[in-house]
Amino acid sequence: MEWLSLALFALIIMALMAGFPVAFTLAGVSLGFATICSLFGAFDMVFLEALPSRLFGAMQNQTLVAVPLFIFMGLVLERARIAESLLETLGQVFGHGRGGIAIAVVVVGALLAASTGIVGATVVTMGLLSLPAMLKSGYDPRIASGTICASGTLGQIIPPSIILVLLGDVLSSAYQQAQLRAGNFAPQSVSVGDLFAGAMLPGLALVALYIGYLLVVAWLQPQRMPPPPVGLHSHTDHLGRRVLRALVAPLGLIVAVLGSIIAGYATPTEAAAVGAAGALLIALARRSLDGERLRDIMRGTVRLSSMVFVILLGASVFSLVFRGFGGDVLIHELLTSLPGGPVGALAVVMLVMFLLGFIIDFIEIIYIVVAVVAPILLTLGMDPVWLGVMMAVNLQTSFLTPPFGFALFYLRGVAPPSVRTVDIYRGVVPFIVLQVAMLVVLSIWPKLATWLPDLIYG
Repeated sequence: MEWLSLALFALIIMALMAGFPVAFTLAGVSLGFATICSLFGAFDMVFLEALPSRLFGAMQNQTLVAVPLFIFMGLVLERARIAESLLETLGQVFGHGRGGIAIAVVVVGALLAASTGIVGATVVTMGLLSLPAMLKSGYDPRIASGTICASGTLGQIIPPSIILVLLGDVLSSAYQQAQLRAGNFAPQSVSVGDLFAGAMLPGLALVALYIGYLLVVAWLQPQRMPPPPVGLHSHTDHLGRRVLRALVAPLGLIVAVLGSIIAGYATPTEAAAVGAAGALLIALARRSLDGERLRDIMRGTVRLSSMVFVILLGASVFSLVFRGFGGDVLIHELLTSLPGGPVGALAVVMLVMFLLGFIIDFIEIIYIVVAVVAPILLTLGMDPVWLGVMMAVNLQTSFLTPPFGFALFYLRGVAPPSVRTVDIYRGVVPFIVLQVAMLVVLSIWPKLATWLPDLIYG
């Protein structure tokens, strides 16, 4: 019976690759497979009696309320033209030297990641605004496209990130399950705030790695990243005042949202509400929000939030059926029997998540894969914050990796015809190497992810 769980998993992956809607695929294939197997006595339908309580528990989950609030905040800031203002002003600060525009793109990507956390919007916005300027300055299309894609995916790891909110919710439940299995009937908890704090240093380290790589390329191969022609980025009148004006809004929002979470003054949901209100105030102050745009923002928020929660409900059905077949026991036996112990188990899980990132979105991976394997990995003694950060960096890497990386498709959709698809693919390769290097550093030095949460929360 246990091997039927793997057949169920394979059927779902094939259905997703065929293009069927994710949420309905998860629920429909699982229910259909369970029904057929029950007719042959291979599945006990009593497992599905737990479904109503699971769905009701998801409805009462306060942490998940942060998801639509963060989505709303990101969409409002996108309409408020935060990226356009930042790129224009920081491009004038950094853009006079070799590689300056690329460095400005990385800095803006980090700021947008810490204030919006929406990867697609960041990549598309920076592709529309900065790619033409970089090409006009004579940048190698590979450097230009790789920098934009990599900077845009920083929203996956730098909080407040939707992926960290969802990972935090799944890992919290998995950590409690792991402790109960170990005989600890007063389990500790891990929160989204822990993951936010844990991801801060790795996220900033990635920004530093990106900038360091660009500086090395500008020094060794200056022809690939020349300074802009005379006249481009030359409007330096009152530059300091304009930089300050452009930075005040996003930095204020970052401090209000992340600062309140990390300092313990607010839960992620409360901080998300503060961020949503702050984003509205920024948009109103810039006079960039009218009734029609607000209507579009609200519709976009409902659309994206509905997608997340319907996937969650579908994943609940899949999880029950998978466990009904004994799939969790089978995965536990497979992972614990691998050579290398916990290290080998983690390596296999990370490889599977990386490969799945080519074909399905991170939301499905979190609710399909992480929800199943996380209790097992945590039972092996892994730190939940470190594991969550490792998974987030891994998923960010899959967002960049050809041929199916989502960030590549986002940029391809807005890049001019002169930028070939192969240029985009080749341009992200050095950044993928940097991502893998960060995973290696995290695996060797877990304190990079756990030091800040330990310092703040003890």
